[in-house]
Amino acid sequence: MGILIGMDEAGYGPHLGPLVVAASAWYVPDEIAAAETSTATRSGRRKSADSAHDGNDNDGNTAVLDSPADFRNPKSRVDLYRVLRSIVAKSRSDRRIAIADSKVLYAPGLGLRQLERGLHAVLLSMRQTLSCWSEIVQYCGADLDGHHARVCWPERHDCSLPVDATSVELRRLEARLTRLCDATGVRPLLIRARLVFPQQFNQLIDHYDNKATALSNVTIGLLREVMDAIPALVAETSQAAPIFAVCDKHGGRNFYTAILQHHFSEHWIAPVFESHAESHYEWGQPEAPTRVVFQMNGERFMPTALASMTAKYLRELSMQAFNKYWQAHIPEIKPTAGYYRDAWRFKKEIAAKQKELGIEDYAVWRTR
Repeated sequence: MGILIGMDEAGYGPHLGPLVVAASAWYVPDEIAAAETSTATRSGRRKSADSAHDGNDNDGNTAVLDSPADFRNPKSRVDLYRVLRSIVAKSRSDRRIAIADSKVLYAPGLGLRQLERGLHAVLLSMRQTLSCWSEIVQYCGADLDGHHARVCWPERHDCSLPVDATSVELRRLEARLTRLCDATGVRPLLIRARLVFPQQFNQLIDHYDNKATALSNVTIGLLREVMDAIPALVAETSQAAPIFAVCDKHGGRNFYTAILQHHFSEHWIAPVFESHAESHYEWGQPEAPTRVVFQMNGERFMPTALASMTAKYLRELSMQAFNKYWQAHIPEIKPTAGYYRDAWRFKKEIAAKQKELGIEDYAVWRTR
């Protein structure tokens, strides 16, 4: 068997609202890994022949889990999009579950339906019926210390979920996904997230003096949490599982050895290679290694795409609450998504009321 983990963030750039980092983990049985390895190897040979013919060495394969039998071979991969293709789509869909980069599925004015169809269908397949904000935050472990309720948050806010999708369509999609997972042996294990509100974000910047380093530490800390939770979720087997994790790259950072070593100090972290496009790391026993890849466009890996959707969903729900808070005090104010130019407009318009309420800039405005 093998474990796939994908990680991504939303809200790294804005001045207002939280940074959200999320992760999803999936179980893949040995028979699927073996079948996918054979398919990917044949595909790789065809691609290599085509590349030799046309001079193009970019194979374009989806980033997926290496087989335990051939862990270092980049052609030996499990593609969940292929395994689940009868129910999962890579773009917006009204028939299948779209699991893709959140930027493909969400845009202002289009609503949260596509994000909800994918995320809640997967949650339901894990027997997680999350009907409000507090339940999804609690399940994901996203804000264990309750930072969201301490500043710029409507009192007793607990919006109902889903917002735009219907319960009927989510149940229908969940049933199809569950049937396919039962047939293939592939299954989602968990979804986790971390909400980092402005005051926490500013404290991280003060500590690390670097946005990318702050993001990397939050991400890898969450990765450690996910990996620690996995053994209890695959308790039906005593076999140690190889783990493959894909994280979207953090700013311009290419080197992650020191940060991984800090969070996984009981292991010796081996950098396989590090570049602008991808950085690969390995540790653990040969029969059950752990491999972590930081890469550009990591959302082409399905677990990372689901993490992207989760992060964006929690961020958008947070911004809805943030705007509701300020509109209660300034009814005429136009909502903001929190990004650079509009954030400065919003900051100027709330300045007088913010001072009246005694809210410090440090608690609401991200310094970088």
